[in-house]
Amino acid sequence: MNIAPKLILRGVLVGAVAGLLAFVFARIFAEPVIGRAVDYESAREAAQNALDKAAGLATYPAEHDVFSRTVQANLGIGVGLIGFGAAMGTLFAVVYTICLGRTGRTQPGPLALLVALGGFLAFYLVPFVKYPANPPAIGHEDTIKERSGLYLLMIVASIAFLALAVVVGRRLQARMGTWNATLVAGAAFVVLIGILMAVLPQVGMLATNVRNYGAHATETPLPLTDGKGTIVFPGFPADDLYQFRFYSVAAQLILWAAIGLLFAPLARRLLAPAAVRPASDATVV
Repeated sequence: MNIAPKLILRGVLVGAVAGLLAFVFARIFAEPVIGRAVDYESAREAAQNALDKAAGLATYPAEHDVFSRTVQANLGIGVGLIGFGAAMGTLFAVVYTICLGRTGRTQPGPLALLVALGGFLAFYLVPFVKYPANPPAIGHEDTIKERSGLYLLMIVASIAFLALAVVVGRRLQARMGTWNATLVAGAAFVVLIGILMAVLPQVGMLATNVRNYGAHATETPLPLTDGKGTIVFPGFPADDLYQFRFYSVAAQLILWAAIGLLFAPLARRLLAPAAVRPASDATVV
């Protein structure tokens, strides 16, 4: 019996539920921070326009959002996170199906937790270390493509290096034992991803940012000053930046933990009638 479609369907459903749980958390904790960031951005633009007007420079009216903040904070984030959760659940189920029967004595339940942990690390936490999430008001329009490309590169590299580490660990297991093989594979992953992080530029050091705003580590708005150097508007609040990033990590942790914990019993129940098939059984994949 081909169980792959059934596993993938369960992954989609579990991912959607996990996305809903992440949305509830984000709506309660992260959304107020996003609201303050939007207010900061609007107030800063008004202050900048006032400075430009006083200096005789051209000013531009504020752009109006297509959707209201209420729609963005509820329907927008909700649909986005549920859809993202369903997509990640699908990828999770595909990887789980590929790993099933190829991981030695690992049972279906623990395997689900391990795959979910790998997804959290590869898709979010490792790229986050180099390019952490930012709320509205942080980020320049001129660097969107470059920032998106760098973040995508971090995700792809993280997935590739993690897969390579798993392969290395499996091949060393018979010779070194599970614990030592795991340590070597983990160290190899850390070294490879560390080298990549050292090579890739900081966002604030992108050519466009250095040319227009000077050399800084990030694109976090600094205090706005007038021609005499007097601060007329503060920089972005550090507390809001910290809280947003903390809640972003927490929301992703909730999503991936929910995927693993909810999928594990479903997989066990589906696979219970028969033992996990060996890798040579094509009906598993």
